[in-house]
Amino acid sequence: MRYRGRIAPTPTGYLHLGHAATFWRAFLRARNAGGSLVFRIEDLDPQRCRPEFSSAAIGDLRWLGIDWEEGPDQGGPFAPYVQSQRHDWFLLVWEKLHQGGFIYPCTRSRRDVATAAGAPHDEDAEENEPVFPAEWRPAPAAARAFSSPGAVNWRFRVPDGESISFADQIQGTRQWTAGQDFGDFLVWRKDGVPAYELAVVADDHAMQITEVVRGADLLKSTARQLLLYRALGWEPPQWAHTDLLCDAQGRRLAKRHDALSLRTLREQGFSPREVLARAGISSA
Repeated sequence: MRYRGRIAPTPTGYLHLGHAATFWRAFLRARNAGGSLVFRIEDLDPQRCRPEFSSAAIGDLRWLGIDWEEGPDQGGPFAPYVQSQRHDWFLLVWEKLHQGGFIYPCTRSRRDVATAAGAPHDEDAEENEPVFPAEWRPAPAAARAFSSPGAVNWRFRVPDGESISFADQIQGTRQWTAGQDFGDFLVWRKDGVPAYELAVVADDHAMQITEVVRGADLLKSTARQLLLYRALGWEPPQWAHTDLLCDAQGRRLAKRHDALSLRTLREQGFSPREVLARAGISSA
């Protein structure tokens, strides 16, 4: 299959240097492979995502010199390219997982899981999510009673003790053990919104993405997503996780680092080449 890559920002703030580095590499990998690049807005969080950040992401990345063949600004054969407009598709994927017996309703909150884990963690970091206690899993009949997601969370039942490994194009072979390194994970939220793992797998499959280029903070997430691909009977893409950029204190760059946002650097008069250099990559 012809190479198809993607860049998929979440519009909860302005893009920063870390995004520039990752998205530029995604752009180059698509060009070097003679393939195409898809731009997708992942705006599933109604409380934090804002349309002005979506527009800013398109403008800032175009200014940086990144081009794509499909996206919300120009359409394409797999439109819409905005996740909040793809609810019907996500619901079909939920139904397939439900019919296969892979998911179950869950009334436990993140706070419940964190308390059970007995250790501090960063609840906003996917890689640091505590392991969901296996004894909290309900009986299979609890899932069969639902014909639609309803107002409860839904979790994927992981195969405890199974080793999940994959060969990353940048990071090499990586491996995690289900039930130890990560537990049953969210696929649908009680507010009616699909969770990240389900949505990204569903859209990467639907848009025929052959390689996912993203930050190394999502390496463990890939192990979860491989379980979803298998449950759904879909072929997974290749993976390429880029190293993360850190600030002067060694903290991973986040959208709170406004001084390092592309929008701020543009306003300060930096050129695209200078911004890419600050991100540690060459525009050549």
